[in-house]
Amino acid sequence: MQTSYYPTPIMISANGHYPPRSPPPNGISRRSIHSPRSSVDRYSQIAASAGDNALPEPSKHTDMWFCDGSIVLRAEDTLFRVHKSQLARHSAFFRDLFSLPQPSADSTTSPSPTVVAIRNPALQIDTTNEIEGCPVLRLYDAAEDVENLLAALYDGPNFGKNDPVDFRMVSGILRLATKYLIDSLRTKALLHLSRAWPTSLKGWDAREDLARADEMQSGPGMSNIYPSPADVITLAREVNAPSLLPSAFYDLSRYHYTQLFEQDDESGPSIAPLPLSNADLQRLALGKEASQHAITTLIRSMGSHSHPLILGHHAHSHHSCRRDFSELVALATQHYLFDRERGCTDPLYVAEELGQPLYDFGQASSADDARFGESRRSVEVSECEACARVLAMWTTKERERMWKMIPLWFRLDI
Repeated sequence: MQTSYYPTPIMISANGHYPPRSPPPNGISRRSIHSPRSSVDRYSQIAASAGDNALPEPSKHTDMWFCDGSIVLRAEDTLFRVHKSQLARHSAFFRDLFSLPQPSADSTTSPSPTVVAIRNPALQIDTTNEIEGCPVLRLYDAAEDVENLLAALYDGPNFGKNDPVDFRMVSGILRLATKYLIDSLRTKALLHLSRAWPTSLKGWDAREDLARADEMQSGPGMSNIYPSPADVITLAREVNAPSLLPSAFYDLSRYHYTQLFEQDDESGPSIAPLPLSNADLQRLALGKEASQHAITTLIRSMGSHSHPLILGHHAHSHHSCRRDFSELVALATQHYLFDRERGCTDPLYVAEELGQPLYDFGQASSADDARFGESRRSVEVSECEACARVLAMWTTKERERMWKMIPLWFRLDI
């Protein structure tokens, strides 16, 4: 028995220059440009057109048309002549389909092939209207997605850099690989997506390093290295890939509410309207609240002068170190909690910044590398390397703890 990947409905029971967020194109909604298309929606449209005899004349695909092919696949207005053996080799769905007895061409008792195809499009092979001696199988999927799926089956997957264009291709392949039970291709597609939407903090940091490097070149708000996290959530729900959800929800939570729900927002590019269910919108709201609380808790814990994990290595009270941490807390509080500057919605980023060497925190090495203004530390404070090391270790542990908490923040059952 083949595994079904389709999810059941889930009810809710209850050191960069810019923040490492994946922004949409400046002033343009990514949803309208790179929105993956649903095969279910296209089926209803195509079926309706078939009933009205309004379908245009189909055309052969220029590449996926093999002269020795044994079956013709029709998707929208495109014909693909391929090999049954190739499809059956990779897909349990097609293997079972081709093993079923097909109605004879002279059968007078069964409905017409067109009627059967509309009622049950997944199981009907038209043997009465062959094309160049090959039976025709109608697929109610986007022709572009079928083309990419067949290319991956014949030539191997050729995935890109996890940018929006690549996501459009990979998401289509993943949907069809899930639908037609092509397990090996589904696994490869999910592995590729996991590089941009990882399950480990190490993977997340590697992802963010790429985003920061791209944003340094293109400018703040201009980077388009990753697709919309809302589209990733929609895809994960559709193909039952819960491993993509924590990082996608976390990335989406870093947008301000105005960017999420208002299409023309002065604070930054908008991704509204969100293509999420009410349940996932609730998860997003609860997760954003939890992440903001995590930032407040992190800064408050540093404000305790008796914090044993930070200043406990001193045998006696060290006045300069205590003053140093007081300054650190004051700067972080002003920057993240009051001024709501860059990074204020990203607790992982805040913890990373707080763990930077003490002599570097708060200093502007250049006009383009200012983090907290022009405040500078005294020489005597910056020379306490022991405090710097302990602080870095503490924030590393805090980031690990936060990462493990993300599924709980967003009420994800994974």
